[in-house]
Amino acid sequence: MDPLSDRTRLIAPATQRGQGRRPVNPPIERASTLLSDSVSAMRDPAPGPVYGIEGTASQGALRSALADLERAEEAWLVPSGLSAVTLPLLALTRPGDEVLTTDALYGPVRRFLERHLAARGITTRFHAPDATAGEIGGLIGDRTRVVLIESPASLTFEMVDVPAIAVAARTRGVHTVMDNTWAAGLAFKPVEHGVDVSVQALTKYVGGHSDLMLGSICASDPAVRRALGQAIEDLGLCVSPDDAWLALRGIRTLPLRYGEQGRSALEVARWLAARPEVARVLYPALPGDPGHALWARDYSGAASLFGVVLAGGSDAGAERMLNALTRFGLGYSWGGFESLITHETPQMAWRQARPDLEGPLLRLHIGLEDPADLIADLDQGLAVWRDAVT
Repeated sequence: MDPLSDRTRLIAPATQRGQGRRPVNPPIERASTLLSDSVSAMRDPAPGPVYGIEGTASQGALRSALADLERAEEAWLVPSGLSAVTLPLLALTRPGDEVLTTDALYGPVRRFLERHLAARGITTRFHAPDATAGEIGGLIGDRTRVVLIESPASLTFEMVDVPAIAVAARTRGVHTVMDNTWAAGLAFKPVEHGVDVSVQALTKYVGGHSDLMLGSICASDPAVRRALGQAIEDLGLCVSPDDAWLALRGIRTLPLRYGEQGRSALEVARWLAARPEVARVLYPALPGDPGHALWARDYSGAASLFGVVLAGGSDAGAERMLNALTRFGLGYSWGGFESLITHETPQMAWRQARPDLEGPLLRLHIGLEDPADLIADLDQGLAVWRDAVT
């Protein structure tokens, strides 16, 4: 077993000797046509790609880094985090099959299931976001082909027992796909815990600077890898070498940014949990959270993304609070260096069973700013919220 930590593993390939004089990161190679020295060499894939769609140096280096990070045999790059989730669903299901997933599923993936896959004869069954592994396993039926896992779940951050679900699915011959963006491939390794496919939105932590769109898919099982590779090939998916280069640059510092932002997030979450204006903080890393025991058992760290339920008030009051903040950006993403906040109550309408919330639901992403400055900003924002309530 490789004794190196993830911090070292992500940098070691860049400094590996025996490759001659070269830049630390591979150069960006923009190419569609790749030339060969002979007709026979044109047909030989051994020296490398034969056409630009297969990727060049930056894509290859990023794929290798991701596979190593996720402890998987192979990694692929796709244009976005959304496509990283939807492509395995396309590759692993056929008409008549069923996908089993959480009712707290990320909205655009839910839309894909209910609009695109449903039109092709693939149905979806949703389980409660806080269902036990036994309950989820009990829902696996004869038509179930994929269990799609989000843990923590979108917006409300429920945790499920991923290793136990993976065992239950494998026993029934069912594939598992997990969105691992929250853990960034660092804090949790789905493939090591029995999951067939681990996907990430590299747009988030790996990119780290809110300036690229990219997704990754990692797997080890040979049959699954074959299905994924064929689907990517048949759909003609490829990514920009420039975006791959930016993600490769970002992944070198990923552990430092992820750890620092997680520590700041916990500090802000603890402050919010003690405020009378806050009914609940939804953050598995926070002691007392319903998912804390599972998080502490399986995860080595936490993302800087969590939810906050206000103690009463209205959506209009929550929006007044958000408009009053000066240190938090208003934007639908996370994982970058900047702090963000969004109002998420309207998205609860997507769910079959709307959660019982004491007030408006906010989502916070904590960036690299000083947490004391973020807390001061939230303090004045909560004062605006109090004025709106009274």
